[in-house]
Amino acid sequence: MERTLVLVKPDGVRRGLTGEVIRRIEAKGYTLVRLELREATNELLAEHYAEHQGKPFYEPLVEFMLSGPVVAMVVEGERVVEGFRSLAGATDPTKAAPGTIRGDLGRDWGLAVQQNIVHGSDSPESGAREIGIWFP
Repeated sequence: MERTLVLVKPDGVRRGLTGEVIRRIEAKGYTLVRLELREATNELLAEHYAEHQGKPFYEPLVEFMLSGPVVAMVVEGERVVEGFRSLAGATDPTKAAPGTIRGDLGRDWGLAVQQNIVHGSDSPESGAREIGIWFP
């Protein structure tokens, strides 16, 4: 079975969308293996977003991810990385298809960084790395 890291970002937690995100994951037939509500730290985010350090959006992204609690989940299932990314929708909520998490629940708020409700690992390798960071 494949595993992925799913994060309900601070905007999703703040808007009370965690239950809806979990409902959609479970309705798709995936299994929640671990789940934790937590505050991210600068150190954790530096490791998680290491490949983005030095890019113009890095600091606003870290500031956003520190702005409130995050729900971190390990989700398991056959082809779960690909499946959850499809379920999440395009990164830009304005372009995300209806029926996806971002397409139905997200929107552009005109801020420095896209607040798009969820994060999902982009490959099984990234999933393993990210799970190790959030659930050592």
